[in-house]
Amino acid sequence: ARPALVAGHLVRQEAPVEITAARDVCVGAGMCVITAPEIFDQDDEGIVVPLVEVVGPDDVEAARHAVALCPSSALRLLGD
Repeated sequence: ARPALVAGHLVRQEAPVEITAARDVCVGAGMCVITAPEIFDQDDEGIVVPLVEVVGPDDVEAARHAVALCPSSALRLLGD
């Protein structure tokens, strides 16, 4: 007899991906907000404000794209 398998045993578990934003480096271009509005916002001066600390699995691609488009390299993904 085969051992019982737990539901979800074939689902790949993704490691948490954290987002960091160097607000002192941000130039306020807003590319992050345009690319991933569920992850980023801007304050009254136009400086990036992350809306989450950990990016959900459904938003990782958008976060990667926002990081790639950031003109000042103020954004980083940790654990990706």
